[in-house]
Amino acid sequence: MMDLTYYLLATLAVLVSILLWLTNLLSLPGNWGIPIVALGLAWGFPIDATTGGPGIGWDSVGVLFGLALLGEVLEFVAGAAGAAKQGASRRAIALSLVGSFAVSLLGAILLGGLIPIVGALLGAVIGGGAGAWCGAYLGEMWKGRSAPERMAAGRGAVIGRVLGTVSKLLVGAVMIGVISAAAFI
Repeated sequence: MMDLTYYLLATLAVLVSILLWLTNLLSLPGNWGIPIVALGLAWGFPIDATTGGPGIGWDSVGVLFGLALLGEVLEFVAGAAGAAKQGASRRAIALSLVGSFAVSLLGAILLGGLIPIVGALLGAVIGGGAGAWCGAYLGEMWKGRSAPERMAAGRGAVIGRVLGTVSKLLVGAVMIGVISAAAFI
């Protein structure tokens, strides 16, 4: 009976991890939820070497926390580097990050109301890029830069946002593989 309970909870943990992973599209820290889910599973069902029963190890939880940190670093560096490569100011970079988050949520809400699930994901992705562009553009305008400089900063912010999100999603996909392997192998 204990094994059945474990496998049901492990399956639920993997499904919740997939949902958390998808929240990365909304600029939310979904990857951080995955090690927290694994932590709960490891606490409730630690590996017992004497009985050989199912469980998840603390080493797996540590790896997941490390991967979550790596995903955040990659996302931040790519987002900032995209705009910085185009000569954007720190103000433009900061506003592109804020704009990306805010418009990503707005896009998910607006399109999610029209087309459930798919609309929310599309709205989040499109909104994130648009928000990054607007934030960088406004930041450069605030600094008194020319229109071509503002456009270049916005373009760089969008490219950085896309590369950052893709990097974070790839790390999250690896994390789902890690929690799945740790829970079932």
